[in-house]
This record gives sequence, structure tokens and C-alpha cells, in this order.
Amino acid sequence: MTDTIRFAIVGFGNIGRRHAEHIMQNPHTELVAVCDIKASLSAKVPEHISFYTDIDQMLHDTEADVLCVCTPNYLHEIHTIKGLHAGLHTVVEKPMAISVASCDRMIAAAKETGKTIFAVKQNRYNPPVQAVKKIINNDELGMLYMLQVNCFWNRGDAYYAESDWRGKKEKDGGCLFTQFSHFVDILYYLNGSIKAAEGWIHNFAHQHNTEVEDTGSFVLKGVNESIINFNFTTCAYERNMEGSITIFAEKGTLKIGGQYLNTIEYQQLESNALPAINITAKANDYGLYQGSMSNHDKVIQNVVDVILHNKPIMTSAEEGREVVRMIEQMYASAVKV
Repeated sequence: MTDTIRFAIVGFGNIGRRHAEHIMQNPHTELVAVCDIKASLSAKVPEHISFYTDIDQMLHDTEADVLCVCTPNYLHEIHTIKGLHAGLHTVVEKPMAISVASCDRMIAAAKETGKTIFAVKQNRYNPPVQAVKKIINNDELGMLYMLQVNCFWNRGDAYYAESDWRGKKEKDGGCLFTQFSHFVDILYYLNGSIKAAEGWIHNFAHQHNTEVEDTGSFVLKGVNESIINFNFTTCAYERNMEGSITIFAEKGTLKIGGQYLNTIEYQQLESNALPAINITAKANDYGLYQGSMSNHDKVIQNVVDVILHNKPIMTSAEEGREVVRMIEQMYASAVKV
């Protein structure tokens, strides 16, 4: 392989275009093809890049090294497996899939083809998350006692009207998959997995246009014996309010806060204080709504580093699967109220 990695993208909505932007900006990557069933989106693709409306045709015609899967949640499995069997590594947007069974089939296809699945969990790159991960790895917090995760966002009618799959149970999976899987991932990344869950979910404000909950609250038990409270809603009035994780530990208390886990909001530590971190302009802005932190440049760079320089993968397929398993466990425990 040369020092230039060739990318193709399937799914050219908001997140697909974000991938394209960073692929075209990276000096070691080249965007060679885009696929979307909406032919009108060809107008958003630069003229020198091939556009397809059929993924099989794109994979047949295109010489590429990596496929970015940016399609709706329910299509991640089939498009990932198609890419792997065509001989491409795959970068799979969150959630990796909407069932553990799907993840298992994807991982089996990766092993069969000898290709790599990169699970997109870009919030891991947030500087406050990295700072806290470092002190946890160095045992500067000691035993983690209790964590609280708050995800208070707004998703209005315009968001659901923009796409025919959002809010549909079989295609979307629910808020924990579509809006808040990043927060489940950061909980897993910092604290490890869970072994027990109990919770309540309800659809308060979106019954007219969704089939899934818009609000939930869970109490979880970590494998490390920590107690976790996980609260989420898409009913924050008019705009996103908060995305945070608070940690109470043996040697300190801290809160990663802001709207998108973008600040160190509170800290009282036995060890040296963490540097002040407050990132104010890094959200994914999609016009009608804002998403998580915009770190997709780092996601693409990690693909380059793994393929060309044999560096560690940031989020493996197995880790992506574990996040899906945690979400499945949470939903299986949930009482609809």
C-alpha cells in the first residue's frame, strides 16, 4: 500500500459529509467514491469523485482501501459486511449496530477477511476525557465509587422530519443507540463495563413522530462494583443543555461537563490538578441540531496511523460490540412508564 489511503463512503447525509470533509483535508487520505440512494446528493460531491446510488456497484467499480459506513443504524451490519468482503477495512459510525448479534456477524466477517473494523467513538478524543482517562490509568483516583452520567439534549420535530428512519424502533433502535451511545461508550471507556441494570423509560414529547422513548433514568452496577446513575432526555427545552459525567472516587471528585463533555467543570483531587480545559466551538453543527464533539479528523487520522504505522486502534470492533451489549442490557431492564 502507498502512503495514501483511498476511502469510499456509503451514506452521504450529515455525518457522511463530515467524514468526506476530513478525508479530503488529511494529506494521507483520498476520497475516491461516494454512494447514497438519494441521487440528488451527487450535487454535494466534488466532480472528480465518483458518485453511485448502489453500494454493490461502487464496491465493484472502485479501487479503495477503506469504506466509511455512514448509513442509518439498521444498515450498519449489511454495509460493513459488504465492505469487508470487498476487501476494504471499514469505519463504522455509531452505534456499531443495534444488536449484539449484528456486531458478532460483523466481527466474524472481519476475521474471515483479515480486515479491520474501526468503531467511531469520537468523544474519546475530547481533551477532558483524555485527561481523566490518563489519571484513571495511573491510579491517581483509586477506587471509583459512584458515577453520574447526564445527557440532556433537544431533538425537535424538524430533526425527525429530516429523515424517515429516525425514531423508528426497527431502524433507529432508541435514544441510547442514536443520541447517547457516545455517553455509554465514555462510561465504558473510563469505568469499564456493567453487570446489572435497572431503569425506566418513557416517551413524553415525541409520541406523534417516534416509536421510541425520549427520556430515561437507569441505575447500573459496574463490574468494578461502582454505582452508576445514567439519565437522558431529548426534551431539553429548545436547545441542548448538558452532556456530563461526574466521578466520585477514593482519591478525588471531578466532573467532565459542558454540553458535549467539553470542559473540566469541577475537580478536587489528591494528586495535581488537571489543567483548565474548556473547548467552546467543537460541536458537530448540523443546522437543525447539534451533535457530539467534532473529532472526526482524529478518527480518520487513527485509521491512517493503524494502517500505515501499526499504531493502536482507538476503538476496536470488540469495544463497539460491548457498548451495544451494555445498551441492550439497559433496555432489557427498562420499565416503560
